[in-house]
Amino acid sequence: MTPATDTVFRDRRDAGERLASALASLRGTRPLVLGIPRGGLAVARVVADRLDGALDAVLVRKLGAPGHEEYAIGAIDESGRYEVSPHAAASGADEAYVRQEAGRQLERLAQRRRLYSPHRNPHDPAGRVVVVVDDGLATGATMRSALRAVRRQNPARLIAAVPVAAPDSLASIRAFADDIVCLSVPVAFHSVGEYYLSFNPVEDDEVIRLLAREEVAEASDRHAIPMVFDVDGTMLEGDLHVPPRASGIVVFVHGSGSSRRSSRNRYVASTLQARGFATLLFDLLSADEERTTSERFDIDKLARRLDTVLSRVSEAPELASLPLALFGASTGAAAALVVAARRRDIRAVVSRGGRPDLAGRDALANVTAPTLLIVGSADREVIALNRAALGEMPATAELVLVPGATHLFEEVGALEQVASLAGDWFARWW
Repeated sequence: MTPATDTVFRDRRDAGERLASALASLRGTRPLVLGIPRGGLAVARVVADRLDGALDAVLVRKLGAPGHEEYAIGAIDESGRYEVSPHAAASGADEAYVRQEAGRQLERLAQRRRLYSPHRNPHDPAGRVVVVVDDGLATGATMRSALRAVRRQNPARLIAAVPVAAPDSLASIRAFADDIVCLSVPVAFHSVGEYYLSFNPVEDDEVIRLLAREEVAEASDRHAIPMVFDVDGTMLEGDLHVPPRASGIVVFVHGSGSSRRSSRNRYVASTLQARGFATLLFDLLSADEERTTSERFDIDKLARRLDTVLSRVSEAPELASLPLALFGASTGAAAALVVAARRRDIRAVVSRGGRPDLAGRDALANVTAPTLLIVGSADREVIALNRAALGEMPATAELVLVPGATHLFEEVGALEQVASLAGDWFARWW
């Protein structure tokens, strides 16, 4: 996709949203999304979240020209392999300088890896669909180096994704990727930043925060008990965590276009596990069903499947004695409330950025479980829908707004507030 346009993005989050839409066909494949630090990680975090993919950093460094470090004469990856641009000699960079600069940047790469991922090894791209993301292409040297580095690790498919690129730079990476997604290719390209209304520098502490959720989720995944539920001939996979002396079990009901791999729900689940709650995340739809929008909004179908899974959970000897609660997101919150209206064994419900209105007035009027609706204060339309649903519920129900948060709670500290609010609510009603 290489439209010759002068598209301007609000910020890196907006660019990530638009890239994710262009890559929507990858949802369900659990792609590995590799961001090029630092600005590319901010875009990649959004892409990974929307596609339910794994996020990591692909570390490459540009080789700076003598006396002009910001002017790229090449790039180097973590393996120590580097490329030098044809114009390097004209900048005064002889062979000895290039070797010295390569050594200096290689050490910086090692430092960054230790800083960004101190407690885990990088994700292995072998056999996976891999998307390499940057916030834009100027010379293309860094992206070429990143694609080469990933290609050597044998991905099943390698995709380069950028919001904006210079025409020549975009052409220069075609030989290194299986597919390229670029939203804007301005003819009169000068710099990446001119195509963003907000293009603030991304510092190391921001990169660490963007990757931290992945470390928490991966640590949790290592202790997951895989489960499979046969519901009407459809095999739904799940991940169960039961901490020692669990006080109850929270079943997660993901939203439209998501799955049990949702990084946001996995983060909240890991936080609840640390507080002594068992958690179950499972897929409401098969991979084929996920590709159909109508399936993702079929609340009755989602509710029937959730009800069946809850019955299986209640029958399991190791789980039968645990109080049961639901954590729903988006359309999943509607399904959770429909089920809570039918069952009396649901102790509490939490909705994160949910659509309780889709449960319908009859279901809302019959929910007896204490319900907490959490919405970002900047998510205006969803706030109105939640307030309307709140008025239909006779049970103990509250609406809490997370200051400054948008629909997916991507702002600094927003998801942490969601996890804390949810944990307090469940503990209150056990």
